[in-house]
Amino acid sequence: MQLRTQAIVLSVRAHGEHGAVVRCLTPADGAQPGYVRGGHSRALRPILQPANSVVGEWRARTDDALAALTVELVHSRAPLHAEPLAAAALTWATALTAAALPDGQPYPRLYAALDGVIAAIEAAPGARGWAAALVRYELLMLAELGFGLDLDRCVVSGSADDLAFVSPKSGGGVSRVAAAGYEARLLRYPAFLRGKASGGGAADWDDILDGLAMTGHFMARDLLHGRAAEVLAARERLVEKLKRAIS
Repeated sequence: MQLRTQAIVLSVRAHGEHGAVVRCLTPADGAQPGYVRGGHSRALRPILQPANSVVGEWRARTDDALAALTVELVHSRAPLHAEPLAAAALTWATALTAAALPDGQPYPRLYAALDGVIAAIEAAPGARGWAAALVRYELLMLAELGFGLDLDRCVVSGSADDLAFVSPKSGGGVSRVAAAGYEARLLRYPAFLRGKASGGGAADWDDILDGLAMTGHFMARDLLHGRAAEVLAARERLVEKLKRAIS
């Protein structure tokens, strides 16, 4: 096995006295783990930071063996780790990706989306410019791994009009009329994700928090249930930082 490609560093785990097992997301070959000799050295620690863009070269004698990995830095996001909100967002986005994706399965849309989220965080560390993109990334993650939400029509009436809520059980949209009297039991469907508004543009903070509550419910239930409590804790820290920042 030999692979050389650009990649995004997702996670770094100490292995032995000096080495590290590093997982990266590649454009065409999905998540790829590798052993980096001296991964905890002073020279390599700044390179092996989650969200950094690198060129990685993986070499293994067999497909089943953990590949030896060497990395060259393309673009560092180290300055962002000094910004509390930006650091929390990068930690969550990369930890989610590392925990959720199987090794070696291509997810080119997720690679492009994660690269875009990281770029948005870098352009606007204060969160206004990237929080909505993060919600969209979480929705895409659910869809790519087989847990996509059905948000085009109301699960009660079949109508595509005035969708304002999401069923926490089915993951389907619910119209305002069908939700009457049951609003407290449903998740809010934020306006920036609906119809033409879903293509981009600014979202208000209430909508962003509603979007995070919606995607967080389904990720905890379907995607990360029982195997990634520490990953969800990173998300909880991010949401709390966002709430404090806008209060």
